[in-house]
Amino acid sequence: MAAVALAYEQFDSLPDEDCAARIQAAKAKLGKRVVILGHHYQRDEVFRHADFSGDSLKLSRLAASSNADYIVFCGVHFMAEVADILSRPRQVSILPDLSAGCSMADMANLANVERAWKELATLFDPDARVTPITYINSAADLKAFCGRHGGLVCTSTNARHVLERAYQHRDKVLFFPDQHLGRNTAYQMGMSPEDMAVWDFTRPMGGLTRHQIEKAKIILWKGFCSVHQMFRPEHIDAFRTRHPEGKVISHPECSFEVCRKSDYVGSTEFIIKTITESAPGSRWLVGTELNLVNRLRERFREDGKIVQFMSPTVCMCSTMFRIDPPHLLWTLENLASGRVVNRIRVPEDEAAQARVALQRMLDISP
Repeated sequence: MAAVALAYEQFDSLPDEDCAARIQAAKAKLGKRVVILGHHYQRDEVFRHADFSGDSLKLSRLAASSNADYIVFCGVHFMAEVADILSRPRQVSILPDLSAGCSMADMANLANVERAWKELATLFDPDARVTPITYINSAADLKAFCGRHGGLVCTSTNARHVLERAYQHRDKVLFFPDQHLGRNTAYQMGMSPEDMAVWDFTRPMGGLTRHQIEKAKIILWKGFCSVHQMFRPEHIDAFRTRHPEGKVISHPECSFEVCRKSDYVGSTEFIIKTITESAPGSRWLVGTELNLVNRLRERFREDGKIVQFMSPTVCMCSTMFRIDPPHLLWTLENLASGRVVNRIRVPEDEAAQARVALQRMLDISP
């Protein structure tokens, strides 16, 4: 590869229409050597260029099954890591803007999780009693931690299956980084709030007593998605007052109170499928990221379906929004010139352990 990449500053101020034309030209030049992945939460002016769209795990699996040399992930950092872990050695995973992270994923880091594990070890042997489960929205080193300690990765689609598998082997689960997905899933399985404890990673022993830890079936990391915390129970109450015939559907990263008031709770793929299969003329209040909701609104407008965003305040995934047309163009034109920029590479020893936790999930997923 050539040593000197094209400078991003050459692309920063290009109008979207110019970027779009040059992106198409670069894609045409690269042909089947490149595959572009667009997460459901991605902005439309980038999403339109995606070869595949979906949630993070679906996209990584699609990319790994392709013959492309380059996987350009228009998502956030942990997604590009998963693509690198699951892809073949010759495939290169790329994130157009390295600042596209995930604030929820950042709420659980390896140092804090290892400290929690050591603190649990002062009470009992966690490797004998606790299954660590990390949401796929987490760093590769946390997936590797789960691989080392008999744990698994989960998605918002298969979290229940993963938890059920965990309880077949050990009596407790440490679930990170999103407390809400863990709580909502555990509740659907019949657990009560008394079966759950929230581990505050800023405090010794998570701020919990020995009794609380011993009693808990699931220990929930004190993490959350800032986008999904914008939705409130009163938003649903107001919607039902105005539109009693309407339906409410929410992502399980929303709060317990929002999910309990919703008619349906599920992943982005579940939300899309449910609204797609609904009757013409139906009305929906949707509790998930704005770009996806807007896309659904336009897609089903001709069917007479009304799709509304739950929050009166605009809230989108601001870190994913950092992937813009100039960054995508910069990435592709460098590739077309024989240069790789912003490669995401997980160290092989870490990737191997993470792959173990991912494979445990894949083995039991429906």
